[in-house]
Amino acid sequence: MYDRILLPTDGSTGMDDVVDHAAELAAAHGASVHVLYVVDAASFSSLPMETSWEGISELLHDEGRSALDAAERLVGDRAPVERATVEGSPSSEIVAYARENDCDLVVMGTHGRGGINRLLLGSVAERVVRTADVPVLTVRVESPEGAEEVVAKERAEATDERTAEERTPDRGNREPTPDPGVR
Repeated sequence: MYDRILLPTDGSTGMDDVVDHAAELAAAHGASVHVLYVVDAASFSSLPMETSWEGISELLHDEGRSALDAAERLVGDRAPVERATVEGSPSSEIVAYARENDCDLVVMGTHGRGGINRLLLGSVAERVVRTADVPVLTVRVESPEGAEEVVAKERAEATDERTAEERTPDRGNREPTPDPGVR
């Protein structure tokens, strides 16, 4: 059913589950995994003119190599891996790569943003789903916002505990009152 599975990666936290899905599908179908990193040069167009594009480009390509290395390690020996780095709009380049390399499935992560965040930030996964000629399997990944929410919740709980302690009357240096039920 599947011979070539495209796995776009941005190297973000949480991609392990996405890579595992792609690798398991590839192993089950005897398919190869095409790991793709897209250097999104347009996202850096607002940098000051004195910023060196060569330096930024090199940094982005280094990040791409790291992301591809990580994905290839996670696929391991479950499937053959082909690697590619391209420059451009992520959604357009993913769809073009799938078409040009006869991929039969795209497996990609989605951060599951909704509402205003999706409207403002857009969704690469959503654009790929809408424009790809082949099926797209999206795997929800833990987003940085999710991690921040956990930290914020832990901070709030710690603050609530401190507030409760502050409301408890101070017992000073008095000896604790023995529990009459304990001997």
